[in-house]
Amino acid sequence: MPRILVVDDDAAILKLVSVILSRSGHEVRTSSHPVEALDLLKVFTPDLIISDVVMPYMTGLEFLEKVREDEKLSALPFMLLSSHAERGDVRRGMNLGADDYLPKPFTPQELNVAIDARLRRAGLNVQGEDSMQAKGLGTAQVVWKGTPVAWVSRKALELFFYLLEHKEVTSWEAAEALWPEKDEGRASSLFHTTLHRLRKSLSNEAVVSANRRYALAPDLNPTYDVQRFELLAQQAEQGSLGLEEMRELVSQYGLFLPGADSPWVDDVRSRLEQKQLSLLSLCAKAATAAGKDRDAAQFHQRALAIDPMSEADWQGLARALATIGDPRARLAAQREAWWAVDLD
Repeated sequence: MPRILVVDDDAAILKLVSVILSRSGHEVRTSSHPVEALDLLKVFTPDLIISDVVMPYMTGLEFLEKVREDEKLSALPFMLLSSHAERGDVRRGMNLGADDYLPKPFTPQELNVAIDARLRRAGLNVQGEDSMQAKGLGTAQVVWKGTPVAWVSRKALELFFYLLEHKEVTSWEAAEALWPEKDEGRASSLFHTTLHRLRKSLSNEAVVSANRRYALAPDLNPTYDVQRFELLAQQAEQGSLGLEEMRELVSQYGLFLPGADSPWVDDVRSRLEQKQLSLLSLCAKAATAAGKDRDAAQFHQRALAIDPMSEADWQGLARALATIGDPRARLAAQREAWWAVDLD
């Protein structure tokens, strides 16, 4: 997942670029001030920097000069954004070492095309025909080179996602996670059989091993919907997403690896469930603040469908329904989940 730092004093532009790039599978960090961005670069090295030109206190061109003065960052791809920079500013930026320039306003497609082209020139993997997508929210599917992978066994698919979640594991850690009910010898045998089936489903080089530890091959570099969901959730918690962006994000949530029943899968489901509940709470608060009480009621109801014991959501649902004059406010006040009633 390519890492991108975006620097712009316009909060709306920061949010727009962050959402576009996160949805395209990039890890995005943002900064509203070039001086703060320089401090961030001391602990975070991106694969690409995108910076506005016209900013107070330090222009994007001055920021570019500071970046190029650092030996470790001197070759870092750098893209300029501006709706005000004149032709001379663009030329100066290129002379200072900028790699590209994109004028505002721009469409999501224009931004993605420019960034993908720059990352390719830098030798970095971007989303494309040869990329791999791992989808675990509400489904269990891996798409490679544009085609869904035909798995030799269900456990081979589960092992793939286990490695994706845990990065690097011993054979015993994987065996204990996927076959907790088996004794050590049997679990170890099942692991090696399943590992063989995983490699058969993908390629012999799909899983690498060193010092008795196993990991997915680095060149696979799959785009993982769970990782993207959690990254955007983190941005929402930091206040970087608006109501509509959060509304779309909560719609992406689904049961992790449906059909799998291993304890490690339950742990991931619990983690994601808490993220979803947090997002629904943020959505409900944002909707209430915007005077959209009907939307707020829907968010509270969705949260209660996950956690029927949430007192805060029952109270919020009752308030929102009462505000819009919905008679079901009485049922909410009595903690009656009318949506869960079986009408058959």
